[in-house]
Amino acid sequence: MIDNLALRMRPQTIDQIIGQEHLVGTGKIIRRMVEANRLTSMILYGPPGIGKTSIASAIAGTTKYAFRTFNATIDSKKRLQEIAEEAKFSGGLVLLLDEIHRLDKTKQDFLLPLLEQGIMIMIGATTENPFFSVTPAIRSRVQIFELEPLTTDQVKQAIQLALTDKERGFPFPVRLDEDALNFIAISTNGDLRSAYNSLDLAVLSTPEEKDGSRHITLDIIQNSLQRSYITMDKNGDGHYDTLSALQKSIRGSDVNASLHYAARLIAAGDLPSLARRLTVIAYEDIGLANPEAQIHTVTALEAAQKIGFPEARILIANVVIDLALSPKSNSAYLAMDQALADLKTHGNLPIPRHLRDGHYAGSQELGNAQNYLYPHNYPDKWVKQDYLPEQLARANYFQPNQTGKYERALAMTKERIDQLLKNHESLLKK
Repeated sequence: MIDNLALRMRPQTIDQIIGQEHLVGTGKIIRRMVEANRLTSMILYGPPGIGKTSIASAIAGTTKYAFRTFNATIDSKKRLQEIAEEAKFSGGLVLLLDEIHRLDKTKQDFLLPLLEQGIMIMIGATTENPFFSVTPAIRSRVQIFELEPLTTDQVKQAIQLALTDKERGFPFPVRLDEDALNFIAISTNGDLRSAYNSLDLAVLSTPEEKDGSRHITLDIIQNSLQRSYITMDKNGDGHYDTLSALQKSIRGSDVNASLHYAARLIAAGDLPSLARRLTVIAYEDIGLANPEAQIHTVTALEAAQKIGFPEARILIANVVIDLALSPKSNSAYLAMDQALADLKTHGNLPIPRHLRDGHYAGSQELGNAQNYLYPHNYPDKWVKQDYLPEQLARANYFQPNQTGKYERALAMTKERIDQLLKNHESLLKK
């Protein structure tokens, strides 16, 4: 066995692919393309080890096309030219272009006409979202498909196949304990390549028993899988999806889901992103309904970043629970967004002269700060005067919610001022 297990188990036909049913299942788009022999270039994106290379290999195997690989980072333009020449005379060639998001301009310029003319079927593979990382010129010439991490059951299915397939898997008997199977399937977090590599290491490093078999226990697998694969690319979709799920769970007051997604970020060791997002949540989603939660959040997160993990998880747990179960209000930021929208519409309107600075020499001659009424000199510390530019006189940005004592108090104050304005207008009409 020269090749490692992951390479030996790579699918040769589309029927051998495990997972990605939304693309290769019966009646799904990639299977339909293969069955109709109407292939088109595509980009497959998703986390590592979930089948991007496998799908490319299976497409080539099913259609009997030649299969070549090219890495955008390390392979030269000369190699790309050689593959292109082969494609012109082979009658069909599938090129797996790995790390397509790193393709430099000279290689792009060479590749684009090949895609345009259909000389080869290119399958780009990337862990980054191609809508952000791949140039529009390439994106416009390909189909883009997102792959999903394999489920625990799908990883188990793949491992069981490796244990029973004597041609591609292990040629000798391997007994894998149930708890060891569960551990590797869960710990590799949908990364089948990592599961295969860990199993391969465990099997090959375990002595044969008298009957020639290898017995793999939980302890052996744990020792072979030196780290958890519950990690995250901080620039990838998974990172932002987890942050998004955390915020939406807190906004929805689901404390259990909030703790789950926070745990993912803690396991990935991503304290800075977690701290930034929780701070935003405190002001965006809890807002004026519970201002004390904002103070607690900022204080706790400053301390968490000073002490670091693993202890920081304790402070984060307090923050997440507090935010998830706090009353919610987005009235403050909606008010600001509306004010910004009006600013965009009307621009910087002239500030009323009685509000302008009157402290510098010559300001009085300009009429600045004249006729300004000082509210502290009036009952209730309020007096009717215009503060907004005339075009925005009727603006009413802040619409308080009634979800917390503090904001209810603000709402009462606003109602009182609104009533004073109405009373003043009624007097003028009389």
